[in-house]
Amino acid sequence: MRVQRSYGYVGPADLVGLVSSQGVGQAVGSLAQLLAWVSGRDVAELAEPFTFVIDLSGCLRLAPRRSEHVVCAGGERVLGAGEIGFERRAEAWAVAQVSNQSTGYCPDLQSWGAVAAAIDKIGLARPAGFTQAVVFRRCTECGELNVVREEFFVCVFCESDLPAEWNISAGD
Repeated sequence: MRVQRSYGYVGPADLVGLVSSQGVGQAVGSLAQLLAWVSGRDVAELAEPFTFVIDLSGCLRLAPRRSEHVVCAGGERVLGAGEIGFERRAEAWAVAQVSNQSTGYCPDLQSWGAVAAAIDKIGLARPAGFTQAVVFRRCTECGELNVVREEFFVCVFCESDLPAEWNISAGD
């Protein structure tokens, strides 16, 4: 059995201070919990994707889109993080879009397994993988975090080559 990687927060330190004042994302472990949370959103909010994390227990946690992932996670490590959008299909809800776009946690593409499992637990239809997959790397020369675009593994800050394998950790 493959061990799931967890991700520690690697974003700006000042955002960690928001954790205690803003709480954590809404835990959604069932369809009933998702429907209750969605019913509290307005039409404009439902048209956009939401911030999400998968906590260490494998539960999906949701927050409004412009929420910080570290706040949604309560400052804890996560199994996945990104943005997720839902749509109503006939009489059922489904995941329309999902990404690993979280510069606070920089999750690897392998985090899809944890994301898919959390969505499956709720019983929602979902895509076969991230609809927007973001590749994160830390430059081994200057230490900056990079988003790799179009498979161009070169640091945008110092132009050094970036590693082919995910290499971002929270100092652990």
